[in-house]
This record gives sequence, C-alpha cells and structure tokens, in this order.
Amino acid sequence: MFKSIAIIFTATFALMAILLATQKKETYAAPDKNLNKPMLASKHLSSIVLGAGCFWGVEKSYQAIPGVVDAVSGYTDGVGVKPTYREITKWRNRKNPNNHAEVVKVTYNRSQIDLEVILRKYFETHDPTQLNRQGNDIGTQYRSTILYNDKDQARIIYAVRNQYQSRLSAKGYGKIVTKIKPLTAFFPAEDYHQDYLAKNPNGYCPDHSTGVTFADTPKKPTVDNSNLVKGQQIVVIDSEGCAFCEKFKTDVVSKYQKSTPITFRKANELKGLSIKTATWATPTILFLQEGKEVFGHQGYMKPDEFYAAHDRLKFL
Repeated sequence: MFKSIAIIFTATFALMAILLATQKKETYAAPDKNLNKPMLASKHLSSIVLGAGCFWGVEKSYQAIPGVVDAVSGYTDGVGVKPTYREITKWRNRKNPNNHAEVVKVTYNRSQIDLEVILRKYFETHDPTQLNRQGNDIGTQYRSTILYNDKDQARIIYAVRNQYQSRLSAKGYGKIVTKIKPLTAFFPAEDYHQDYLAKNPNGYCPDHSTGVTFADTPKKPTVDNSNLVKGQQIVVIDSEGCAFCEKFKTDVVSKYQKSTPITFRKANELKGLSIKTATWATPTILFLQEGKEVFGHQGYMKPDEFYAAHDRLKFL
C-alpha cells in the first residue's frame, strides 16, 4: 500500500514538473520570427541570394543594412554534390563547376530599402572580377554569383552590374564575372555557420573589396520627424497600394476624434524614432511617447482594438 502511494506521489510530482516547465517555456518564449505568418496586412518582403566568397563576413555585412530583415548563410546552384560544408569543401570539388556556392539569402523590406542599395553593397564588398575565388579563398564554392526570383529582380541586377562595370573599367579593373541566374533551390548552412562572426568575434572575415564604390549615387531627401519626438504620438506605417492601410484609414482614421496626432510614414522614414516592432508589413501602428515606442501592432486594427490600446496606454 505504501509503495502504491509513493508511486502515485512520484507520478504526481513528475506531472507537476512537466506542467511548470511547459508554462515557463510559454511565458518566456522568444518573439515569433516567422516572416510568413498570416496577418491582415500587406507584406513587403522579398529575398535575393548572393554569393561573394566566404559567407561568414558577407552575412554580417548584409545584416547591418537598414531594411534587411534577415540574412541566412547557405548553399545553392550545385548538381550532384550534397549541400553540406563537408562536401563542398572536399578537394575533389575545388574545381568542380557543379559544386554548390557559398551564398547568403538576404530577406529585405521593399518599403524600407530598394534592391539596388543591397546590390551596390554586394558589388562594393567583394571583387566580382575574380573567377572562382576571393583572394586566398580559391575554388568554385567561392564564385561570385547572384540568384534572382523573378524578371524584375533580374532587370535591376543587370542594370546595377553594368553601372559598376563602368566604374571598375574607369579604375583599370577587368570584366565582371559574376554569374547571374534564376534561383532553383536554397539550402541553409549548418547552424554553426549562422551568425558565425557574432559567435566568434575573432573569426575569419577577409576584405576582398576593390575600393570602387557608388559614392556618387544621389541620396533621397530625409523626412523631418522632430514633431514626433514630443509627447504622445501615433505613427501609422503606410505604403502605396496597401488595401489594409486604406481600410484602416476608412474605419479608424476618418472617424478619429481623440487629441493624440496620427501621422503617416513609410518604413524608411522613421529616422530619430526608437522603434521595436518590425516594419515589413503595412499597416503597422505605433504608439510613441517622446519618440519611443510604447506599443506596436503589425497589421490592420479594428476600431475597438485600436481604441482599447489607446485607452489602455492612457493616450489623450
């Protein structure tokens, strides 16, 4: 009998431990980074796959570009070779034209950054005139390559390449050998390669840039946000052709009678503001206090949801 009671108590405590562990995991779970999650919003995410030699350093450089949402190291464009680091680096694949290339898949917010800006960074940060190598990194895995998703991307890629070729030629460099192809498959690299230089600050991060830049590219005029850093403000991130933005304007903004100002901005017009919520979807509604976000919502908000947040935050 006592043995049975002991077994029951042991099972009960084990069950409680599992429930507590589950509850803790749910409470402290990391924010959802699923860029494909369904929502009532217009998404402005696109991706491009870029190969510029060893992917450790270029991944880090793309992540630092404002408007880039994610950068993932990986492999692509190989045939008959397993897409793993161990296989592509084998000596027999060093000169194999069917070997996979080390690449980075760059996901970016089209309403915050143009593809041209990313491509300029791409060409400026490696030597696209070197065939199947970057400096001392020699082999087909290190080839310069761009893999696009559609014809619009291809058009932009060739235009930027031609612009950079003229700049290189003026400085005495040869022909760009970057392979430009449609993307068929992308294979994420092993976990230890992701964010490698963040995990290994003293890691290998060579600079193979030519020094030729697009420095003469005109800059877009900036937007004045000086009024948005004063008191309570509501900022709605908007975009052209966003049906959910128009619905929010009709359902909420057109009938708005509160005192806190509502201002519309594009995703690339938030300079000077402290924003925590991702801006790759529109509308995104931001409640600010002295220029700092105190609450943000991605996607369309119904009137009752909007005013519930408004009152909860004690906005005027």
